[in-house]
Amino acid sequence: MNKKLLKIITVVLMVIMIVSISISSLAASELQPGNLTGDKGAKGTEEITSVGNSIIGILQVVGIVLSVIVLIVLGIKYMMGSAEEKAEYKKTMMPYIVGAALIFAASAFAQVIYQFFTGVTAG
Repeated sequence: MNKKLLKIITVVLMVIMIVSISISSLAASELQPGNLTGDKGAKGTEEITSVGNSIIGILQVVGIVLSVIVLIVLGIKYMMGSAEEKAEYKKTMMPYIVGAALIFAASAFAQVIYQFFTGVTAG
């Protein structure tokens, strides 16, 4: 990547950062403490929760299926490959295993976080 492109990307990211900070501070100035309520299960939240849960479920299933398919393909290529190809597949195997572990563990991790925060009550 040449230096000019790197400088342009840096400037664009800095502008985006500054704009996002100013937008969030403008939004925070309109919040009034008297308008905040702790209504759990307010109107419409059940529908949003169910849609979100179904989308997350679909993404998890697709991710798990794709990771198993990729593992099968890599395993077949590894078994059929030459010594040089096997060395190359070993290099790509570690990032794949980390990604697959994250996909499989993401649902459990998200469930633990959800249970922790739903168990917290305002005292």
